[in-house]
Amino acid sequence: MGIIQEQHPDRCRLFMQWKQMDWPILVDALNLYGVSAVPITYLIDEAGIVRAVNPKPAEFEAFLASPARETGPPPPVARPAIEKMRPAEDPASAAEWGTYADALFLWGGDARLGRAIEAYERALRLAPGDGPMEFRLGVAFRRRHDSAVREPGDFQAAARHWAAALESDPNQHIWRRRIQQFGPRLDKPYPFYDWVEEARAAVRARGEAPSPLVTEPSGSEIAAPAERFSGDDGGARPPDPAGRVRRDTERLISVDTAVVPSAIGPDGVTRAHLLLVPNAAHQAHWNNEAEPLRVWLDPPAGWRVDRREARAPQPPAAVSTEPREIQFELKAPAVLEGRPVEVPGYALYYVCEEADGVCLFRRQDFVLAVGVSGASRPSP
Repeated sequence: MGIIQEQHPDRCRLFMQWKQMDWPILVDALNLYGVSAVPITYLIDEAGIVRAVNPKPAEFEAFLASPARETGPPPPVARPAIEKMRPAEDPASAAEWGTYADALFLWGGDARLGRAIEAYERALRLAPGDGPMEFRLGVAFRRRHDSAVREPGDFQAAARHWAAALESDPNQHIWRRRIQQFGPRLDKPYPFYDWVEEARAAVRARGEAPSPLVTEPSGSEIAAPAERFSGDDGGARPPDPAGRVRRDTERLISVDTAVVPSAIGPDGVTRAHLLLVPNAAHQAHWNNEAEPLRVWLDPPAGWRVDRREARAPQPPAAVSTEPREIQFELKAPAVLEGRPVEVPGYALYYVCEEADGVCLFRRQDFVLAVGVSGASRPSP
């Protein structure tokens, strides 16, 4: 059997279907095992005792050749009573709040993710700088971002806590990979999910339906590594330079922003993620028969972007309500002051109100907040 440390285990399910793997795979998105590198192999006997870690070939053969031992039937496994695990208000340790948070994440479903996040935050107040707890809190925030109970700022909070975890232990491979999954191309070891479409095609060719994914990998998750930053040449022209397009004051479209990593130093690169979602309370929906969604960035002096303008593809349907994601990469100048930098931008889109409501062309301004680490100042 295998163990994965995936943020999105449904993607592992598709990979297994593609490769026709038929053994059990356990999911350890929280990295409860505490492993810092993969792959790792355990030899476990009938009684559940670990006999070897990363065995040599001779150890492996000897283990397989050893006679089986009678252990009796396994004990029954029941879903834990989560609420009985909640610590008393005081005194309670960070470990107790962390255990309760783990249970809420693993067994409570999306509806209890908010409570899991609160429990992790209480644990961190009692044990500031706890790397594993920071990482798990980031995993919980990202899972809520991918769910129907998403809250603004969830993805940015995930990136911030993953960065805090890695700062506490820069040797932790699992934590580093989670940031690289959503980060810039310069920091990527390989394309993380570029195999998804190939897998789906192979599965369909066998006459099967591909296993569904909760969220589609895109942008940074399928991008190939790059050896150097490729910036915009400055030739693009802003689509609304005078700011004359009416603002979306009713927030018919919500805009959520995140940068990964959440803080960079001089000459550093980060990846910006923008998620635009029609407001269900207004029955808002995209008008796909007009111009596509456009996003424009106005980086401060000295900052570079891989492109100033991006457009989102439109589905063939006349109207739709799907979230749309736009990504940019930003490179900091060689000289930075030690305070966050704001990168302004705006989105232009056609949006309609209610089922037969008016379709409007609107603009929404936003700011990407980029944290600064290892700042430098010009020499006097």
